[in-house]
Amino acid sequence: MITLRQIQNLTHRVRFTTERREPLPVVLYRHNSLVRRKLGNIDLQLQENKAVNLALAAPHVNGVVIKPGETFSFWHLVGATTARRGYRNGLTISSGHATSGMGGGICQFTNLLHWMVLHSPLTITEHHHHDNLDLFPDFNRQIPFGTGTSVMHNYLDYRVRNDTKQDFQFMVSATEEYLVGELRAEAALDVKFHIQETDAYFYEQGGEVFRHNRIYRITRSKATGNEVDRVLLIENDAHVVYDRAFVVAEILSERPRAAPAVR
Repeated sequence: MITLRQIQNLTHRVRFTTERREPLPVVLYRHNSLVRRKLGNIDLQLQENKAVNLALAAPHVNGVVIKPGETFSFWHLVGATTARRGYRNGLTISSGHATSGMGGGICQFTNLLHWMVLHSPLTITEHHHHDNLDLFPDFNRQIPFGTGTSVMHNYLDYRVRNDTKQDFQFMVSATEEYLVGELRAEAALDVKFHIQETDAYFYEQGGEVFRHNRIYRITRSKATGNEVDRVLLIENDAHVVYDRAFVVAEILSERPRAAPAVR
């Protein structure tokens, strides 16, 4: 499949972004993603290895400029996450279950990029989900469920095309605690983007627990504050694969998205 993807890249004549520059002047959006999170009963060593993997990948993306007409490809820049390049075994997902694999945990990187891109006019041309699964309970979740990504070198990529008239830029670095990201541009936008989660709840069906929500992107004029566009990004009905005791904890919390009880 890797070879097939390489052939597709050549035949489709995609113009990939490769240039790096000093930071562009305008910060459109910034977000920090906690590197070490409690994920059920996952081995903590996998979290430590993930921290190494994220730190290795960050310099390959940091400073890259997406010019008009160009496509950002995560794997085109980062390359293979092999042991020879210093990557370690981290958390991966296979057949709906958590396991470990070389370069695991790198999807947290594309999660960060995707969240920033959702707050911009950039066009997402390739984005994969975790197959309608709710894999981990919500320990320190910072963004709505269902806004993540799934990547695997190199046939499950994360790609973004710049269909605007100005340059955009990713600035990404890894600290001991956070993966730090900024999306920059040459000039400020006349609109602002908001991501809204609605209709969020857990429910039971056929003896299994599922999680539902809808994610909208709302565009507002900076001049008037009026809503100029509202787009449904995704509606999730995800199978909860962790212990339902964690679901009960979610429902008993004060978060509004965990409304109806599981019977």
